[in-house]
Amino acid sequence: GLIISDWNMEPMTGLDFLKAVRGANNDNQDTPFIMVTAENKTEKVIAAKQAGVNNYIVKPFDAETLKQKIVSVLGDF
Repeated sequence: GLIISDWNMEPMTGLDFLKAVRGANNDNQDTPFIMVTAENKTEKVIAAKQAGVNNYIVKPFDAETLKQKIVSVLGDF
């Protein structure tokens, strides 16, 4: 499995979703998680890293960037 989530979404933010996925008693807590966002502020990247994100993509991005990020968390495919 792999989760790719945007940071800005409703009703919960991507960071809140990440924290829920990484929370105790969750079968998906070890699932690789890539956060996508248009915001590249250092404090947001740090917050996502502290919450357990595996990688981070800043919009806009192309297919090759997405592939590289997926390979970084899953390995070659």
